[in-house]
Amino acid sequence: MKIRRRKRPQMPMLNTSSLPDLIFTILFFFMIVTQMRSVPVKVKYQKPAGTEITKLMKSPSVIYIYIGKAIDGKSNETVIQADDKIITVSQLPAFIDNRRAQLSVSDRRNLKVSIQADKSTDMGIIIDIKKALRKAKVYNISYSATKKK
Repeated sequence: MKIRRRKRPQMPMLNTSSLPDLIFTILFFFMIVTQMRSVPVKVKYQKPAGTEITKLMKSPSVIYIYIGKAIDGKSNETVIQADDKIITVSQLPAFIDNRRAQLSVSDRRNLKVSIQADKSTDMGIIIDIKKALRKAKVYNISYSATKKK
């Protein structure tokens, strides 16, 4: 009499057909979440320290203005950088109007300017910039600072 042995059931193969979809989904997630600095800073600035600080959320309706000495070091005077251009105070209202025209209607209403100035910048320059922003009808201004230890 012959004894038959039962064959052990084998593990089924792992289905990897959906693996590329999963990998691309994760890739797209990281591409969306990662924020890249798109504007190279051409101004040397050291932020002043403050105690009452809140974080400003990144948004297309925020315009960043950098104030400080030029990185190239050719001159020792204070320069103003908006986006990737070095501008003067008199050019600021036209720059704001151009940027406002590029925004959607809802972003235009929420337009904010973040001033990131060197801590040794003369207050007269800041006042001139605030007057130019008022002329451009921008009333929501924030100042960038680091947390005081």
